[in-house]
Amino acid sequence: MSQRLNKLQTWMKENEIEVSFLTSSENVFYLSGYFTDPHERLLALVVFQDEEPFLVCPSMEVHDAKRSGWDHEIIGYSDIDHPWEMILASINKRINGVNKAAIEKEHMNVERYEQLSQLFPKASFVSAEEKLRLLRMIKDAKEIKIIEEACALADYAVEFGTSEIKEGKTELEVLNALEYALKQKGVTEMSFSTMVLTGANAASPHGNPGETKIKKGDLVLFDLGVVVDRYCSDITRTVAYGDINDKQKEIYDTVLKAQLAAIEASKPGTSAAEVDLTARRIISDAGYGEFFPHRLGHGLGISVHEYPSLTETNQLIIEEGMVYTIEPGIYVPGVAGVRIEDDVFITSDGAKIITKFPKELQIIK
Repeated sequence: MSQRLNKLQTWMKENEIEVSFLTSSENVFYLSGYFTDPHERLLALVVFQDEEPFLVCPSMEVHDAKRSGWDHEIIGYSDIDHPWEMILASINKRINGVNKAAIEKEHMNVERYEQLSQLFPKASFVSAEEKLRLLRMIKDAKEIKIIEEACALADYAVEFGTSEIKEGKTELEVLNALEYALKQKGVTEMSFSTMVLTGANAASPHGNPGETKIKKGDLVLFDLGVVVDRYCSDITRTVAYGDINDKQKEIYDTVLKAQLAAIEASKPGTSAAEVDLTARRIISDAGYGEFFPHRLGHGLGISVHEYPSLTETNQLIIEEGMVYTIEPGIYVPGVAGVRIEDDVFITSDGAKIITKFPKELQIIK
């Protein structure tokens, strides 16, 4: 954690920022090692150029914060305390006035921004997001190992889910069975709400599982992820229940071809735009361009959707150490919905695939 804080402090010195006031659970965890969801209560990590940082959290969580390994000051406050006065006092002990402060503009609400503005009426506020995104974008060996563990559990979940496919079972029945199987393996949290979608429902990219029953000739789409030590995985597989028609098979083969090509294109020095376009051209050339309505993928880590977005307009250059998803899809209402998604880690040689469940069309009899 100290190396991460040092990188942030170097950036602060270069930009003459006296204090960074960080409030998202994900960035507080990334820099401190302590994760909590404080709900409506204030959580903050306050960082200076050279002085000791401090953590702000509800008093009932102070013990947990210490157990996480944070060995600097912690300001714990009760529900009847005014934490802003305590924060000001701790800042004033370290520095004499604030002319420029970094905050998470996309996360901080207006009420808290107004509180900070009252504490530091002469300060200008700049965004901390861009720097934090870049720091989190490149994963270290420990982070990769944890993500690989999360991916292995996601693979298991898809494998178990496909084994639950039976005539007349509902989407929710299959979903509940696979999540229960994960709980038996010690999984306490999913990366996002699990999707099991069958038939026409699979043609909705963000559909909601329900009471629709699986029947022969359906494509069944699984989209899920598992959280391990605060890091996420994210996998999508589409399988066939019984024989499918030629159009469904054509759509599946097109998505698979696009996905494999995008993985091959993922290497240091290539732009995110070119990786996206590699898949998008294949789908467009096959006549399905209008049915691929979303980005190719997204960064993955502490959040299931991290920087960067792999879009056809993002000229960001791919770097070694990045982890992101590659998930092209084709969604034709009334015909088929297919998405195939892997998590990949960028090495000096290209993309290493870390979700392993087979992608060749699985036909469940």
